[in-house]
Amino acid sequence: MMKNLGKIILILFTPIYIYASVVASVDSKHITKGEEVTLSLSISGEDIKKPMLSNICGFDILESSSQTNIIMVNGNYEKKYSLNYKFMPLQSCKIEPIEIEIDSKVEKTKPINIKVSEQKIDKDSDFVLSLVTKKRDVFVGESFQVDLIFKQKEGASAIDSKFKAPKFKGFWVKNQSKQTSYKDGDFNVVKISYTLSAQREGKLTITPAKIGIANRVNDRDSWGGFMQSVKWKTYFSNTLEMDVKPLPNGVSYIGDFSIKVEVDKTTINKNEALNLTLKITGDGNLEDMKSFKPQIDGVTVYDEKIVIKDGQLTQKMAFISDNDFVIKPFSLSYFDTKTNTVKTIVTKEIKVDVKGVDKKEELIIKKSQPIVQQPTKQVVVSNGISTIYAFVIFIFGLVMGMLIMFFKPWSLYKQDTKVDVKDEKLLFIKLLPFKDDASVQQLLDVLEKNIYTEEKEKLDKKVLKDILVKYKII
Repeated sequence: MMKNLGKIILILFTPIYIYASVVASVDSKHITKGEEVTLSLSISGEDIKKPMLSNICGFDILESSSQTNIIMVNGNYEKKYSLNYKFMPLQSCKIEPIEIEIDSKVEKTKPINIKVSEQKIDKDSDFVLSLVTKKRDVFVGESFQVDLIFKQKEGASAIDSKFKAPKFKGFWVKNQSKQTSYKDGDFNVVKISYTLSAQREGKLTITPAKIGIANRVNDRDSWGGFMQSVKWKTYFSNTLEMDVKPLPNGVSYIGDFSIKVEVDKTTINKNEALNLTLKITGDGNLEDMKSFKPQIDGVTVYDEKIVIKDGQLTQKMAFISDNDFVIKPFSLSYFDTKTNTVKTIVTKEIKVDVKGVDKKEELIIKKSQPIVQQPTKQVVVSNGISTIYAFVIFIFGLVMGMLIMFFKPWSLYKQDTKVDVKDEKLLFIKLLPFKDDASVQQLLDVLEKNIYTEEKEKLDKKVLKDILVKYKII
């Protein structure tokens, strides 16, 4: 009798799971584009394998949560799980049946249809997001402005917001302004301006910007109770369709530009560097421009990387030569949108005089003159006198040569030609005449990086010393 009573007590205090089931539901089957939907899975059972969901209805899951409750139904204990998934469908779709394994048995939910209607935004809406541009037809590389404008009506509540900029695929974003705020009637307005240029021709699309607005709402939980939660709604701007036309043949740049060059001098010493700065200023596709480094016979030209800042392109160059040379005019051809014509701007020619160069005399060929035959006079020289005169000159030259070799008078005028190896520019100039030597060229490459770029590399001191001694530079 006591054994049976123990069994009865054990049964009374042990949870009994009368069935396993899963039910899917949504908080709304008909929404406006930009609103979120919460899918809830109510699951009853003991051994439950939660589903691994990466998306719902083809849209990413924004947030997930779960709850577990044990309740008594008709004197029996029942364990219930609630799995919640938030997502934002941008178009009508169907939530397909979801399979869940409960107590070694696979259960399926029923499909749910979601209808999504387009947003109806007008001037009286609480929140308005828009993209505005004055140009819809542009050329490749042409700069144009797009304004992003967000309006919030006074009194419209919002506890939080999340902004997502439009995608400018196919465009260069040349500049983005800081946001400015101002009032427009009953609205508080925030504005951001983008300066863009198209990378290629054709029909290009600027996708909508998005802003999520959060508000507190009263909602029901999975068990029918009321609770306060945060509800997000996303507002979309319009889409911009741009018609991009190709530039005229032979022209790669578009805008309005000016060009000038500056040099530190026009007269230099042999193997001394002349420094030149090229500046192009204006509104256009400066970022598409390539190096303006010229090719000049007999002149070594080094160019630095182009720098673009505040609507100005700057490129620095150095010219080194053993002989006089001429820097031909720099030119730039571009399409002017104001006149719809191709313009070419040029700089002036620069003549550079190199000191220490043997100037070649100009060969002048004069018209031949008639030859007038002059009478000749016969000079008779005594053989004896000429022989003695030649002997005396020989003896005198021999004595003078011995004296010069003994006293070495040139040592009195020897200059100190020691080179400061820490002065990389001077060292570069001194080594340049011997650049045909592979070891010298390696040193020149290192010096060039150290002088004209931000890269710094140490010279091989042993190789440098051998070169200086070999070519008697010290």
